[in-house]
Amino acid sequence: MKTVQISLNSIDKVKSFVNDITRFDYDFDLVSGRYVIDAKSIMGIFSLDLSKPIDLNIHAEENTEEVLASLKPYLI
Repeated sequence: MKTVQISLNSIDKVKSFVNDITRFDYDFDLVSGRYVIDAKSIMGIFSLDLSKPIDLNIHAEENTEEVLASLKPYLI
């Protein structure tokens, strides 16, 4: 598992983020405080406080380079 910090501070960023990560078969979790939600769920993302950076847990053992390359616009 790899953890990175991301910023999703606009509706367009949330929509494009979900579209980008649904291409991968891995599981992704967003962690904000004590809340953990499925990162592929738009409704779940909007339940978080998007004004602060969010931790993204990528549940992949290998080949995370391709995932990180697609997440570049969101990384902090």
